[in-house]
Amino acid sequence: MGYALNWDLDVFFKGGSSSGEFLQLLEEIKQDVEILDRLVFEIDPKGDETALKEALDLYKITRMKVAQAGSFIGCLEAQDVQDKKASQLRTNVLKVEASLRMVSFRLDEKLVQFNDDWFEDILKKEPLNELAYILNERRDRAKEKLSVKEESLITQLSMDGFEGWSQMYDTIVGSMKVPFKGEALSVGQAANKFSVPDQSVRNELFIAWENAWEEKSELFARTLNHLAGFRINVNEKRGWDDILKEPLEICRMEKKTLESMWEVIADNKDPLVRYLQRKAELLDLEKLSWSDLDAPIAVTATSNVMDYQEGADFIIQQFSKFGSTLAEFTQMAFEESWVEAEDRPGKRPGGFCTGFPLDNQSRIFMTYSGTPSNVSTLAHELGHAFHSHVMGDIDPLNRSYAMNVAETASTFAEMVVSDAAVKTATTEEEKLILLEDKIQRSVSLLMNIHARFIFETRFYEERKQGYVSADRLNQLMVESQKEAFGEALSEYHPTFWASKLHFYITDVPFYNFPYTFGYLFSLGIYAKALKEPDGFEEKYIALLRDTGAMNVESLAEKHLGVDITTRDFWEEAVSACMQDVEEFMRLTDPLVRKA
Repeated sequence: MGYALNWDLDVFFKGGSSSGEFLQLLEEIKQDVEILDRLVFEIDPKGDETALKEALDLYKITRMKVAQAGSFIGCLEAQDVQDKKASQLRTNVLKVEASLRMVSFRLDEKLVQFNDDWFEDILKKEPLNELAYILNERRDRAKEKLSVKEESLITQLSMDGFEGWSQMYDTIVGSMKVPFKGEALSVGQAANKFSVPDQSVRNELFIAWENAWEEKSELFARTLNHLAGFRINVNEKRGWDDILKEPLEICRMEKKTLESMWEVIADNKDPLVRYLQRKAELLDLEKLSWSDLDAPIAVTATSNVMDYQEGADFIIQQFSKFGSTLAEFTQMAFEESWVEAEDRPGKRPGGFCTGFPLDNQSRIFMTYSGTPSNVSTLAHELGHAFHSHVMGDIDPLNRSYAMNVAETASTFAEMVVSDAAVKTATTEEEKLILLEDKIQRSVSLLMNIHARFIFETRFYEERKQGYVSADRLNQLMVESQKEAFGEALSEYHPTFWASKLHFYITDVPFYNFPYTFGYLFSLGIYAKALKEPDGFEEKYIALLRDTGAMNVESLAEKHLGVDITTRDFWEEAVSACMQDVEEFMRLTDPLVRKA
């Protein structure tokens, strides 16, 4: 019997959006927050160590319950965008999240009020010593924010403002259909068809795709402007001039590290531009358009589809070459139905992994149609799940790793699968299929993501001056894509800003550069794994377990022995990507000459 195409959510709460067990959890959270509020109030900033410990213990479990609730609702909404009960319950979850956040503000205020010497002293003792990094981080961040009263007010207003606009985006996208060849496709189904071999089909689909987003562009423009406006106003009140302060803080990353990374990428686009030109030649085109980016090259048009069972087995097999722990975990995830993979209408587009911390489990969402990109996405999300899994016995406060190192684990998992597959390919045609899939990932992370970063940076600067129209957003998007892709395409995607969910996520601004960081950082880890294969999985797990209690610069220094604030590390990582391009050019030289 094959692996199930649908995930099992009943193991958490039976009955889906009608679950009585889920409503009971929300009531428990409300009661826990009330008790926690009293405990925090009783903490004596002059030196009440016992009260602080009690408050932290309850805070940990309450935060896990809130995360469990949010993940469950997110899964329900993703699997069926028409689930109105789930959408209603989302409001209830946001309320308990907001109530916990407000108590969290008060807890952080207490941390700020503690005497510096006394606070430093108690962090040297058990059990708080293992929380020293995270508690100091919370204390330092609280010092840079507004008063508890003001931060609480922002949180309350965000429910119907900030969060409300993000939900509005989900509602609009959930209602969208892309008309194509007599069918009304969901945006997730339509996106999967951009990898079909027939260019006329891709062109026709891209027109329908662009029209669908353009039709609702005014709604998306208003939504994006309000989200950005809210964030800009809050930052202004806090005295944060740099729009990158918050995302860098969330990622525990220095600005110098980010600047060095983008500088190196910008200086090394030529090999990727040559790859795009070569792909155009292989497809008998003068230049690629946006709709051709995911197209299979001619020689591989009929050779690159795996059904779900084949894709899962392929991933397990490649993971096993890296380490038994990762492979065994992955097989367990498939066997216990952690993945929602079915290709059907009514699902949200994209893919994600979300955690259920009370059970130390994860759930993975995607729409699987058998392309190499689908296999990569599945491996990517399993990397996220493995990261959470190996941290399951760590103190809950030390499990909150930054987004960029989260993307390290996921892209590392992709790399293990794709690189091993290329090396074990039995024919040059098969090798070319797999090699191109790897390079497409480099194009996505070093060009597409770069375009998103450029766009978002410029958009926020213009938004500070006032409302940015849909037409101007289209213009900014095309300008950013041209710069990031080195003018290598004949046609761009003006409404990409509307079609990409990441621009509308409230938790993390600039939900883009962490992907590129994770990709290149994972190359550094992978290079170390190749040099030291014996026992490396254990070292890799040790790195993952440290991700919740270190900044990324310290993590890189401790586990890789490198300084990622300088260009050297990034030059080496980008160079590793370009080796795939050189191999691709070598393999395709005869095909071009033959044509």
